[in-house]
Amino acid sequence: MLKLINHINIRHISLFISLLLLFFVKRISANDENITGDNKIRTVIIDPGHGGKDPGATGKFSYEKDIVLAIGLKLGNYLEKNFHDLKVVYTRKTDEFIPLYRRAEIANEHNADLFISIHANGWSDPKSFGTETLILGLHRADENFEVAKRENSVILLEENYASRYENFDPNSLESYIIFSLMQNVYDYQSISFAGMVQNQFRERAMRQDRGVRRQGLLVLAQTSMPGVLIETGFITNIEEEKYLNSEEGQDYLASAIYRAFRDYKNEIESRSTNMVSSDNNQSEKTHNPASENIYFKVQVVVSSEAIVPGSEIFKNFNDVEEFRQGTFYKYAVGRKDKYDEIVEYCRQVKETFPDAFVIAVKGKSIIPVPDALNEIYSSQSSNK
Repeated sequence: MLKLINHINIRHISLFISLLLLFFVKRISANDENITGDNKIRTVIIDPGHGGKDPGATGKFSYEKDIVLAIGLKLGNYLEKNFHDLKVVYTRKTDEFIPLYRRAEIANEHNADLFISIHANGWSDPKSFGTETLILGLHRADENFEVAKRENSVILLEENYASRYENFDPNSLESYIIFSLMQNVYDYQSISFAGMVQNQFRERAMRQDRGVRRQGLLVLAQTSMPGVLIETGFITNIEEEKYLNSEEGQDYLASAIYRAFRDYKNEIESRSTNMVSSDNNQSEKTHNPASENIYFKVQVVVSSEAIVPGSEIFKNFNDVEEFRQGTFYKYAVGRKDKYDEIVEYCRQVKETFPDAFVIAVKGKSIIPVPDALNEIYSSQSSNK
C-alpha cells in the first residue's frame, strides 16, 4: 500500500480530494432529502449506454449501443403501461452520444428515485457469457478493472474531459482509489435492486447468473440516488450476441428488469407504509420503547426461498435473523448497538461472505442505515 501511495502524485491527490468532496456534498444533500421523504418511487431513469459516435462493445455483426437502446425502450414501455403514476425518463431514445456527466445530470435534475443503466458486456474470451449487475465500489479482479476502464473510457470522446472530470484517467489504477474511499449512502438500495435483477435474469429469463459486483463507475458515482449498471450479456459471445439482437431475447431481458423493478418498488414503498404506521402510534411507541430500539447487523444472504436458520450456511455465526421483504428472504448475522462495532464485525464476516454489508434494524424492520444513524444522533443530542 505504501508503495502505491508513493506513486500518487500531487495531481492525483488533488483529484481524490475534489471528487471526494463532490461526492459527499451530493450524498449528504440527497440523504437529507431522503430522510424527510416517504420512500415512494416516483421517477426512474433508464440510461441506455453509449450511442452515436460511441458504439460500445462490438460483436460479429452488431453494436452494444443498438442492443441496449432497444432493451431500454422496451423496459420503459413495460413501466409506463403498468405504473401510471411513475415518471419514466430516458437519457437517450435515439442513436445519439450523451456524455457520462450529462447522463448523471439528467437523473439529478429530475430528482430520480432509481437509476438504471443498461449495457452489454464484451471480453477477449469469446466463451464468456452471462449477465451481471454492477453497483458502485472498488473492483478487485483484473477482469473487473478492464470492465471499469471500458465503461469509463467514453469520457475520452468528450470535449474538455480532463477539466470536467478533474483529470480522472480511466486507464490509471491510481484514479480508482477514490472509489475505495466512497461510502455510498444508497448502498443497501442499490444492492437490493441489483440482486432482484439477477434473480429475474436467472429464474425468468433463464440466463447465466454472474452475480452482483462492485465497480468504479463514474456514471454511478455522479448520481444522487440508488443506481445500477446492468450487463445484459456478452456481445463477444456469438450465441449470446444472437440472443441479444433477437426480439424475443430483448423482450425477456426487458421484462426481467421490469419484474425486478416491480419487486423493488413494492419493497421500498411497503417499508414507507410501515414507517407511517409507526408514526401514527406515538403513544404505543412511548409505552413500549424496547420494540423500537435500533440495532445493526450484517446482511449475508438474499434468497427467493426460505432458509432454515440452523443451516450449514450460517455455521460459526450468531444472532441469525430472517427478514421478509416483498418476495425475498434476507438473512443477517451478528447484533451490535454501535455502528463502529458492526463495521468492524462486518470486516470479519466478509472473510466468509465477501458481499456482506451493514444493515440497520428498527423494531422488526430493516431501515436505511443513514436514517438509523440520524435518529440515534438526534436522540443523543436531545438527551444532552
